[in-house]
Amino acid sequence: MNPPIQRVGDTGRVEAVCVVHAEIEVRTRVGRTAIDKRPVDGRIPVAALGLAGDHVCDTTNHGGLDQAVYAYAEEDARRWAEELDRDLPAGWFGENLRLTGLPVSDAVLGAHWAIGDTLLEVSAPRVPCSTFQQWSGEPRWVKRFALRSDTGAYFRVLTEGTIGAGDEVRVVYVPAHGITVRDLFTGADPALLERLRTEEPTISADVRRQIDRHARTPTTVEFGVGA
Repeated sequence: MNPPIQRVGDTGRVEAVCVVHAEIEVRTRVGRTAIDKRPVDGRIPVAALGLAGDHVCDTTNHGGLDQAVYAYAEEDARRWAEELDRDLPAGWFGENLRLTGLPVSDAVLGAHWAIGDTLLEVSAPRVPCSTFQQWSGEPRWVKRFALRSDTGAYFRVLTEGTIGAGDEVRVVYVPAHGITVRDLFTGADPALLERLRTEEPTISADVRRQIDRHARTPTTVEFGVGA
């Protein structure tokens, strides 16, 4: 089934806003992770580096201006919950925003999403890593997550503001190239991804490296190692 075509004016809803609940120990180079995120009440300030009260431990592989906010779709979470036969509450995927009504994993790179008085820009897919594997407790989780390619999306913060549960999410700009987060993650069409270099001026150095990897090894997803 083809993903829905995104248009200016499409809307969704913020189901939950999540920040770090507690750091936990993991068997990685950094040794700790802030993947344990849980919903918080009220309106949460959003600055260039993300939500107030949130942080990352592995700053080499995560966070920064190009990964300031991570969103995951409630619809995708429900499919996983049914398959795994377990509850996957808001924040379980390490997301800051649990959204409904918009195809987050099929967001167009460079698109602008307005939430309250905050403006976000779609910047990259989430690349699953060894920490995500340990956190999940599920066998072969990274491979299964990657094959499904319901990755969710990272966002830059274009306009700082606040976000709260119940806010409308409105698509206010969609680049004409139409290349999505999923397209970049799967790398199924390296020639299509090459268009990003000239048609999407916002792509980060990390996205350029992902394009390069797909060009070398078409359709092969390389998993992350950080958390």
